[in-house]
Amino acid sequence: MIHYALVCEQGHGFDSWFQDSAAFDKQAKRGLVTCPHCGSAKVEKAIMAPRLSSSKKRKAPAEVSAPVTPAPAPEKTPVAMISPQEHEFRAKLKELREHLTKNADNVGPKFPEEARKMHYGEIEHRSIYGEASPKDARDLAEEGIEFHPLPILPDERN
Repeated sequence: MIHYALVCEQGHGFDSWFQDSAAFDKQAKRGLVTCPHCGSAKVEKAIMAPRLSSSKKRKAPAEVSAPVTPAPAPEKTPVAMISPQEHEFRAKLKELREHLTKNADNVGPKFPEEARKMHYGEIEHRSIYGEASPKDARDLAEEGIEFHPLPILPDERN
């Protein structure tokens, strides 16, 4: 697991954990990494000091030369009130995702291969879900293979 400090295009800082750096890159390219403050999917890694570990215990320095001051918080943060219709729509998206993941086979990274086999009649058609790179998704679409991204809501990050 890797921990990243992240920042959105509006300057909101937040952090998240990822399986590895490739997982962050994949999720960010698909727009799955979103700012919890404004919902923006334009997110990038913020500069972080590396965490180093040592087998020796370190003593705290006797004095600190300059106090560390955190970056000032933005004066205003975009917020929204969600209407009852939007709550219902959100609930239906969550219900759809739960239905698909409960009733379909998770083929993981083999999704493009399995989708092709079904499309070309090599195996029986069934509901599946899994992972596809942006290039794999483009290739599938160009071949006329119908698929849809699983809906993921901002508060359902992996």
